[in-house]
Amino acid sequence: MKKLSSQLYIDGEIESGSDVRNQNVTAIMAVSNIVKSSLGPLGLDKMMVDDIGDITITNDGATILKKLDIEHPASKVLVELANLQDKEVGDGTTSVVILAAELLRRANELIKSVHPTSIIGGYRLASKEACKYIKDNLVTPIEDLNEEALINIAKTSMSSKIIGGEADFFSEMCVKAMKRVKSENKKGKLKYPIRSVNVLKCHGGSMKDSTFVEGYAINCIIGDQSMPKKIENAKIACLDFNLNKYRMKQGVKLTVTDPHAIKEIQKREQDITKEQINKILNSGANVVLTTEGIDTMCMKYFVEAGVMAVRRVDKKDLLQIAKATGATMLLSLANVLNDEDEEEFNETFLGSAGSVSQEWMSDKELIYFRDCKNTRTSSIVLRGPNDYMLDEMERSVHDVLCILKRTFENKNIVAGGGAVEAALSIYLENFAHTIGTREQLAISQFSESLLVIPKVLAVNAAQDASELVAKLRAHHNASQTDETKRHLAFTGLDLTNGKVRNNLEAGVIEPLISKIKAIQFATEAAITILRIDDLIKLNPEPPKEDPHAGHY
Repeated sequence: MKKLSSQLYIDGEIESGSDVRNQNVTAIMAVSNIVKSSLGPLGLDKMMVDDIGDITITNDGATILKKLDIEHPASKVLVELANLQDKEVGDGTTSVVILAAELLRRANELIKSVHPTSIIGGYRLASKEACKYIKDNLVTPIEDLNEEALINIAKTSMSSKIIGGEADFFSEMCVKAMKRVKSENKKGKLKYPIRSVNVLKCHGGSMKDSTFVEGYAINCIIGDQSMPKKIENAKIACLDFNLNKYRMKQGVKLTVTDPHAIKEIQKREQDITKEQINKILNSGANVVLTTEGIDTMCMKYFVEAGVMAVRRVDKKDLLQIAKATGATMLLSLANVLNDEDEEEFNETFLGSAGSVSQEWMSDKELIYFRDCKNTRTSSIVLRGPNDYMLDEMERSVHDVLCILKRTFENKNIVAGGGAVEAALSIYLENFAHTIGTREQLAISQFSESLLVIPKVLAVNAAQDASELVAKLRAHHNASQTDETKRHLAFTGLDLTNGKVRNNLEAGVIEPLISKIKAIQFATEAAITILRIDDLIKLNPEPPKEDPHAGHY
């Protein structure tokens, strides 16, 4: 029992001041050090084995932190931070974690002589100024979104992924996929929904055997081999109920006196199912998709009608197909607008597509929907030797698609390879000297923290980090002090050759929103943990004694 104040006692432990901060910083630096070696094009992968023996091999920061069973409350903030970056941008999760940890480490050193409130104020001001400087001086607009710029953005994102070795091949595929799903919302704004790009995985073959499909592909097959495997001008019915022989509800009892009536009841049960199927067929449907099952009796009617019927379709896929083809997904055939208890299915519920076909891919068959009525869809079928590689390829492709989506919608890019961080470091260092309060010290530490990104990139590439970062800072200092050297503002690291170069010309580029969000999220995470000065941990309640124990 600990005393919290003169009148209040709690059943638990209380830690205050520097002890709590040191614990938080130590825990967060431990998490940061785990993902640090996976940053950049030459970063390394992590293998994680969970409690039941499932293996995950990845270098994606969000996936690594998600798989770690982190218990420390402050470290969980980093996990949430990585998930937020992954959700908002799709890439840059490792960078944002490393930057947040470095900001916190430097703040913890500064807190010995400066109050936390002043540090928090300085960090917020530095973050605001950094984002403003990027938008004013480091952004390159790409209004026409030329093909070369988009492919370079995709290459930059996948340079640190498992598919980085085939960057040319996959970048073109991802750009094609995202361009194809372009749509316009009711406000006239262009949207690029990632859900319209379906990523499938097939065992066998190499990475370069992966294919791009102009249409939506699902990992299903037709219900019976007697059905047609290709239908042109498809009329598609999307159902979210089963098509099995009708049975009376459980608990219903019938008293039958005539044995012939049993056959009549069985015949009527068959007729109810047949009437449902005839309603669907009479509407003109020639492709029927359902998330539930289709039994043998119902399958016979579809085979006789020459209709392609597919069962056990994933609900997520069926929703996407319904949206793309203009179909209405029905939970039942009940007509809610009719007072009478009748079932109805008409042609207004049907979607349409140019063709629906079942085709072989590797050792299994997939069903493809092409030339859909409403929105254009695309699919990427990934090939690889095992599940570990296919899972990591899927994560990599998803990150690239997210980055391309943000680029299409934002239309602004910045140079990569540590160029933005180095430029901001010089700018904020000079900006700090214009502040006449204690926030100056926090802004100065913020500028130093930003250099952790180019330093880690160089270390992971087995280069001399001190020399490369010094050259990088010299170039950016010249760009900000000499008007004739403004072009040096896009100087970043060339990790392959161990030198600095103009990364904008070299094609190492990233979307603006990726850098802005990373700085904002890392600053907010550091401030959140920096504000903590007390840790109150309550003891778990003891198990209650059984009042009936011993009374038998």
